[in-house]
Amino acid sequence: MPGRSNNKSPLARYSIYLKLEKSLQPNSVSAYMSDIAKFAAFIGGEEALPSASLDDMREFLASLTDVGINARSQARIMSAMRSFYQFLKLDGYIEHDNTELLKSPKPSMRLPEVLTLSEIDDIINAIDLSKNEGQRNRAIIEMLYSCGLRVSELCSLKLSDLYIDEQFIRVTGKGEKQRLVPISSRAIAELEAYFEDRNRICIKPGYEDYIFISERLKKPLSRIMVFHMIKENAEIAGIDKSVSPHTFRHSFATHLLEGGANLRVIQAMLGHESISTTEIYTHIDSTRLREEIIMHHPRNKKNKKAFIIK
Repeated sequence: MPGRSNNKSPLARYSIYLKLEKSLQPNSVSAYMSDIAKFAAFIGGEEALPSASLDDMREFLASLTDVGINARSQARIMSAMRSFYQFLKLDGYIEHDNTELLKSPKPSMRLPEVLTLSEIDDIINAIDLSKNEGQRNRAIIEMLYSCGLRVSELCSLKLSDLYIDEQFIRVTGKGEKQRLVPISSRAIAELEAYFEDRNRICIKPGYEDYIFISERLKKPLSRIMVFHMIKENAEIAGIDKSVSPHTFRHSFATHLLEGGANLRVIQAMLGHESISTTEIYTHIDSTRLREEIIMHHPRNKKNKKAFIIK
């Protein structure tokens, strides 16, 4: 069988498969391997994985509920298990994939936080431009919101990804998949203002093409650096919401939908592989519409409490 052609364990071969065949990022590979390791520990070790029964899998998933792991995290772990056992079948370790008979838990719908346009402007205006990193941070927030970027996509963005004359940027998303995203004139202006500061930084060799640079470290910003910067400026702006880099991506998509954009267009802009991932924004839109009706429709004003579903 092809899976027994060398001395590597199934888990070791699976790790290589994720990196080379699926082109997953190191963080994603680590997450998959960690989830499979949880199941391996439950059934007695790595060597028991190929022979795990359907009952073993069901008991393991039931145990996740017992220790307080929520449905969303359970679904992620089950996804890792399905991927692993599909690989085992593909590579000849097993003949039947028991994960095909598992039912996924349905995660509860948790609507992401969304900022208004004025709140986004308040955060941008809270940035101290007298600091060396001030203009850079303005450009970061404008790019996150105007282009709907993931923070990892922003941190890996390069000068060679910019097509300013055409008003597009090339974004490398999950699985190294690339997409073209329009960039607003406001974002271009913030970037060009930042480039004046960036040109004064003596960037470490090998990092010259990256856009967002730490002046202290002379190399690209990390996701954690961006997260802390946004938290700090949201607090300074007095925003009473939980704000992270991803909040600007959610706001971008929600504002597009409210403005009449087609869901397929938003899917392409965000780089979602499945339209079902993008459909969460229809729930946001309908929820907000309902709230507006309750608050402002004359038939609801006197008895607002009666209409509020807890």
